[in-house]
Amino acid sequence: MEHIVIIGNGIAGITAARHIRKLSDKKVTIISAETDHFFSRTALMYVYMGHMRWRDIEPYEPWFWEKNRLELKKAYVETVDTNNKTLHFKEGGSITYDKLIIATGSTTNTFGWEGLELNGVQGLVSKQDLENLEKNAPNNKECPRAVIVGGGLIGVEMAEMLRTRKIEVTMLVRESAFWAGTLPKPEAEMISRHIISHGVDLRHNAELDKILGDDKGNVRAIVTKEGEEIPCCVVGITTGVKPQISFLQHSKIETDKGVLVNRKLETNIEDVYAIGDCAQQREPIGNRPPIEAVWYTGRMMGEALAQTICGKTFEYNPGNWFNSAKFFDIEYQTYGWVFSESRKKDYEAQFHWKCDSDLRCITISYHKENDEFLGINTFGIRMKQEVFDRWLNEKRSVDYVVENLKQANFDPEFFKNYEKEIQTAYANQTITV
Repeated sequence: MEHIVIIGNGIAGITAARHIRKLSDKKVTIISAETDHFFSRTALMYVYMGHMRWRDIEPYEPWFWEKNRLELKKAYVETVDTNNKTLHFKEGGSITYDKLIIATGSTTNTFGWEGLELNGVQGLVSKQDLENLEKNAPNNKECPRAVIVGGGLIGVEMAEMLRTRKIEVTMLVRESAFWAGTLPKPEAEMISRHIISHGVDLRHNAELDKILGDDKGNVRAIVTKEGEEIPCCVVGITTGVKPQISFLQHSKIETDKGVLVNRKLETNIEDVYAIGDCAQQREPIGNRPPIEAVWYTGRMMGEALAQTICGKTFEYNPGNWFNSAKFFDIEYQTYGWVFSESRKKDYEAQFHWKCDSDLRCITISYHKENDEFLGINTFGIRMKQEVFDRWLNEKRSVDYVVENLKQANFDPEFFKNYEKEIQTAYANQTITV
């Protein structure tokens, strides 16, 4: 019986395993050093905040794995011998495979700052990170202040988590507004104001120089590049993530920042594949980055690869870009492409509308020569992904999209609608070219 071994039990690896089982009777082994079972990584914050228990973020019951003949092994893969199709474990022992799927996800990205080894310096990616945060910042008496280095989605999650325990938070963001490298300037500035309104000491144009420790090896402060010393007991490193592939450095599998794959998610080695956050497309797909550290793309890669492994060759085709997140209590969705000021395309124009409440806004991107709808960002207004996906595929005009926004609204029945205000603003628009 063909043996499929999957390294990593995140959304990509588990989706591949589930679909391989649906399509075949192949032997499937899932290896992870992080947890016994798959969990919802995007829900980690809610465990710390007390909204959910750990077992609440495990989507499958413990009996699910045995019932579906998915073998689980808790171990750390130290080396991969592709000549002999063998994995060697750090704890000792080994396992052989017929086909190997690398789905090891991401780890916190750091930039060599002094003091990274101190107790209290951590990211927020893994279960172990959550456990460390519970230990390092149990309450505001044990940890009166934390410093978060970097913005982005993980940074704002950590800020919200810590503020629920009344821990003071200073956040260092090197841009002039929050996540300004991704969001158009008006949106980034609105989110900055919103983060500050939740009691976060948000420092723009600020960067970390070094982290200082006490004589017991614990964090006591950070120093900014401007020379300011800020006392703290936790330093959250949220300067992005990188593929977790260090165990492959002595293997024959080609890597760059991630494991290099083609559209079929094949590596340079026969019978070895990579999916999820650790996979890097040799040729990026459209405007997508070559490495996509996004939950739903990991799921799509897992589904696509299962088809290939079970005899039906299938290329990864993620379609139109979309994503969602939350900035404290403002929900964010994006469909298609809406670029920040630094990344905006020559052909791109943008229409921006913001509610007087400073809690809702949209930005619509379109081609300034033919008015084709290119993408939309929404904050505080829920929209339907399938509607925008259809409009993008149909290459609808920006006029059509604005006129028909009500079709896309997903807010509950008694929520206020803003289509008329948006349409009025669009009729009197000032476009950003």
